[in-house]
Amino acid sequence: MQIAPSLLSCDFAVMGSEIERMDRAGADYMHLDVMDGDFVPNLTFGAPVIKAVRGYTSVPFDVHLMISNPLKYIDDFADAGADIITFHIESKSPVKETIEKIKSHNIKAGVVIKPNTMAEAVFPYLEMLDWVLVMTVEPGFGGQKFMAQHLDKVRKIKAQAKKINKEITLEIDGGVGESNIKEAFDAGVDVCVAGTSVFKAPDSAQAIANLKALCR
Repeated sequence: MQIAPSLLSCDFAVMGSEIERMDRAGADYMHLDVMDGDFVPNLTFGAPVIKAVRGYTSVPFDVHLMISNPLKYIDDFADAGADIITFHIESKSPVKETIEKIKSHNIKAGVVIKPNTMAEAVFPYLEMLDWVLVMTVEPGFGGQKFMAQHLDKVRKIKAQAKKINKEITLEIDGGVGESNIKEAFDAGVDVCVAGTSVFKAPDSAQAIANLKALCR
């Protein structure tokens, strides 16, 4: 299991230092939630902030666009230093065109599905994708309770990817901690986004190590 600390839970006043702290703690990715106040009822940061903090680590930037028109901003986030860009299948942008735009920058492309979206919505695009992010909470705010029933979507997407002989990274985001990470791992999850369980822990390195150990 790989861990992607969610910078939504960091101290925004010292984001660069928080990224360095997560790097030292053993993060596999940095998960950056971009929210526009329209697609989700919250506002975070955009490409200029990501560009400003990119130099604090060499750990890959996993940029999750919770915005209404992701296609319009792919160039900006790619230029800011994103290594992976995931966007919501429920957004207004055409899915195929948005995936192609991301891949034109030679970075990994992924789609995200909200809790009310079926796993099957991803199937038509699996051949094109590197990454699928399944939300296990409603997107918009950190600190929510994990909804285990959505792991069934992970199983379905994994099975479909295997059927078409396609390697896909499966990620989940929302309420992940020591009480449920093994269940996620057993369902086929490759990467877990972890927010408060890592950032608010007394020892973040120990918290990440514990999460990984539970999956061995």
